[in-house]
Amino acid sequence: MKRPLQVTLLVLSGLGLLHASLFTDLSLRFVKEGMRPILVASGVLLLVLGVAEAWSSQKPVSGDDDADGHGHGHGHDQDDGHGHDHSTVPRIAWLLFLPALSLLFYAPPALGAYTAAREAPKAIAEQRYFDPLPATSPIPLTLTQFTSRVQQDHKRDIGGRSVRMTGFVTPDKGADGWYLTRIIFTCCAADAQSVKVRIHGAAALPANTWVTVTGTWHPGGTLGTSSAPAALDARTVKKVAKPVNAYTDALPLF
Repeated sequence: MKRPLQVTLLVLSGLGLLHASLFTDLSLRFVKEGMRPILVASGVLLLVLGVAEAWSSQKPVSGDDDADGHGHGHGHDQDDGHGHDHSTVPRIAWLLFLPALSLLFYAPPALGAYTAAREAPKAIAEQRYFDPLPATSPIPLTLTQFTSRVQQDHKRDIGGRSVRMTGFVTPDKGADGWYLTRIIFTCCAADAQSVKVRIHGAAALPANTWVTVTGTWHPGGTLGTSSAPAALDARTVKKVAKPVNAYTDALPLF
């Protein structure tokens, strides 16, 4: 690839990373918050490399001069001695500009209900001991905490208690109710998993609407065992703003 194109690609890539991670929150659609400093550092490094490449290209290229001052090039940039011209850009190299430009001008949409509806819920880690639930009502819980209480707490403390959880709406057209959902990144979008709680007794809002739901466990199976559904009888459903870092299973927004 010719130097001007190399410089352009490095600069565009650096600006794209800085746009997504430093000047906006776009990077949080694809990676965890903890990786943001790495993206910022990578963007700065690419910009520095681009500037260094541009500066070095301005230097005069030394060659072997003969007596009358005419340089004798060795033709390495144009021909390797076998009739192959390496000065042109391989067509596949132009594809490198697509991710750089997309970071600047068109970021892919965030993961949401479409993804969650097409994958199985995240497996909940086994938990043997649970702290007593606080006396406050409703109890703020994450979707993971609620599911663990319903399916693993043999003391069944969650039964009859009013809880409050926050997530986004995932419709379920084939059955009664809809899902309150969270998508969780372990590292990045490639390993995303969802945790879902079925909501009964309230009409579904449009897909991907962020809501806080208050209600009580929807009876079914045997509470405290895996046969109990992670489900809620909703008393109130309130629209809320989407959190900045949406890919964690955080406590409800107040």
